[in-house]
Amino acid sequence: MATELIKVQLTANVSNAESVVLTGVSGHSYAVISVLLCETAGAAETFDMYIDDNAGGTDYYIYKAQALAANATFEHTSKFVLLATDRLCVATASSADVDVVVSFLDQTL
Repeated sequence: MATELIKVQLTANVSNAESVVLTGVSGHSYAVISVLLCETAGAAETFDMYIDDNAGGTDYYIYKAQALAANATFEHTSKFVLLATDRLCVATASSADVDVVVSFLDQTL
């Protein structure tokens, strides 16, 4: 029996290394509702947000070098879908302290 649950995934201290902020799971599809990024260290940053298709290293960018002001929050509200082997990733251009909140609908197949 298929189910649908609204969930949230929290990731603190994203920096210049790739951070996987949401990982697809076999038998599920995720409808991402929103992604919030908050810069908490008081320094302006840029970030990339992308989907790593099939966790295989092919990146499809949603944002590339997107500005994020010091102590500001960036809100992405366009919906998109992650499938079983996809990963949603975020990285900043330099050492940073960015918190990421992903709200999504988890649908089991």
